Amino acid sequence: MFVIRSFYFLLFASSVAFGQSTTSVQYLANEGLMVTHEETKILFDPLYTNSYGQYQLVPIAMRDAIFAGEAPYDGVDAVFVSHHHGDHFSAEEILRLLRSQTGTKLYAPAQAVTAIRNIASADDEQVLERLVGLDLDYGDAPVSIRAEGIIVDAVHIPHSGWPTARTDVQNIAFRVTLDDNSTVLHLGDADPRTVHFESDEEYWEERTIDLAFPPYWWFMTEDGLELLGSRIDVTHAIGIHVPDEFRNQASIPVELLGQELFTIPGEGRRFTGSQ
Repeated sequence: MFVIRSFYFLLFASSVAFGQSTTSVQYLANEGLMVTHEETKILFDPLYTNSYGQYQLVPIAMRDAIFAGEAPYDGVDAVFVSHHHGDHFSAEEILRLLRSQTGTKLYAPAQAVTAIRNIASADDEQVLERLVGLDLDYGDAPVSIRAEGIIVDAVHIPHSGWPTARTDVQNIAFRVTLDDNSTVLHLGDADPRTVHFESDEEYWEERTIDLAFPPYWWFMTEDGLELLGSRIDVTHAIGIHVPDEFRNQASIPVELLGQELFTIPGEGRRFTGSQ
């Protein structure tokens, strides 16, 4: 059972002002999220072009506002990409965003950064300076980067399907703390097995995660529930990467009933951090 302090539903229709210690999260689609605390704003997996026939794409109006830097997507400090798959990342669209939003940094696996560098032009030197590539493989120690307004902790967790499928994909779980106040965890398409977390127990114990975003299938396995319930110090979790059909509550599998999921682009939550 997950409990979160001062946690309640909020449907985002426009830019909203929040209290001093309150953090907000808005769902974009699939695994796309925007997290805001005071003046610090970050995006996870926000721009991609492939639905694979089952996942939602970011609505056109929202996508255009992200490119234009229109409220509430103005002043984005950092973008995080979990892995180089078409339903999470488009090199062309991320490059377009970084060209237009000159104050935004990108944190992404080396595979995604290489894809951007391969299509960048000679005029993109300033953009390339804002790419932070993480060349992490399975078993590598987690890394930590402190930047203005955020602490970025990152570790390679194998993509779902391990050990027989997608083992060549660099899937990065990002644990990000905003303004030394609220910590969120974006897991990408992480495989939900405790074995991936056992060697880094101290890392997972060193910081309380106020809000985790696991792919919805974590709620359907014993290991996933154990990880969220005790092993990685999570206060609350919301499932993402849901199929489009889940917008119809009647289509949600019985195993997921009672679990919290993001299913509608634009919906959101507010919560108070643990610091």
